[in-house]
Amino acid sequence: MVRAIPRWLKISAVGFVILTGILLLAPLIVVVGVSLSQSQFIAFPPAGLSLRWYREVLSSDAYLSSAWISLQVAVLVTLSASLIGAMAAIGIHRRKLPGSGFLSIFFLSPLVLPTIIYAIGMLMVWSALVGPVSVLTLWIGHTVITLPYVVRTTLAVLSESDPFLEEAAQTMGANRVQRLLLVVLPQCLPGLAAGAFFAFNISFDEAVLSLFLRRPGLTTLPVQIYGQLEFSPDPSVAAVSTIMIGLTVCLIFVIDRILGLQRFSST
Repeated sequence: MVRAIPRWLKISAVGFVILTGILLLAPLIVVVGVSLSQSQFIAFPPAGLSLRWYREVLSSDAYLSSAWISLQVAVLVTLSASLIGAMAAIGIHRRKLPGSGFLSIFFLSPLVLPTIIYAIGMLMVWSALVGPVSVLTLWIGHTVITLPYVVRTTLAVLSESDPFLEEAAQTMGANRVQRLLLVVLPQCLPGLAAGAFFAFNISFDEAVLSLFLRRPGLTTLPVQIYGQLEFSPDPSVAAVSTIMIGLTVCLIFVIDRILGLQRFSST
C-alpha cells in the first residue's frame, strides 16, 4: 500500500516551485520595467512609462549594425552546426565510423573547455596563420561551441528511433540517398530542430568569444551591450535585452507551430 505524501512535504514542494519561478522571472520583469522608464538612468521601479528607449535603439546605427552582424553570424552558425552535427550524429549512431566512441566524446568536448580559453587560443591561431579576424572567424568559432548541442539532441532522438524503418525502406528498393532523405532525416527532425534552436540562441548571445574575435566594424550585439554598460549605461540596454527576449519567445512560438513544444522539448 502506497503511503500518503505528508502535508508538510507538499507545502514545501509548492513553495520551492513558487520560489524558483520568482527567481527566474524577477530579473526579466526588472529588465522589461527598466526598458519602459522615462529616466536617463537605470532604475527600478521606473519613474514613468515611455517607449523612448525603444525608439532610440531602433534608430541607433551602433545597435542596428551590431544586431545585423550577430544575425548574420547566428544564421550561418545555425546552418553549419546543423549540417555538421546531423552528419556526425548519424555516423556515430550507426557506429560505422572508426572510433565512433571517441568521436562522440570529441564532439562534446567544447562543453568542457572554458570559452575564454578557447577564445584566446582561437585568436592566437587565427592571427598567426590567417591574419585579421573577420565574420568567417566568428562563424567558425561559434560553430565549434554550438556543435555539441546539435550532436547531443540529434543523438537523443536517434537513440529512440525505429531501426527497422530503414530496413523496410531498403527492402522496398530505396537507395542510400532516398533512405537518408525520406527515413533517417525525418526521424532526426525534432532533435535537429532543438539543436538548431540552441545553436542560434547561443551564437546570437555569445559575448566572450565575440569579445576576443572583434575588430573595428565587427562588433556583435552582446559586445555592444557590454560596452554600453561599461562606459555609459542607460535604459537602452534594457530595451535591447527586452527585444532579444521577445525574439526568443517568437522563435519558440514558431517551433511550436511547426513541430509542437511537447515533441520539441522531449529531446
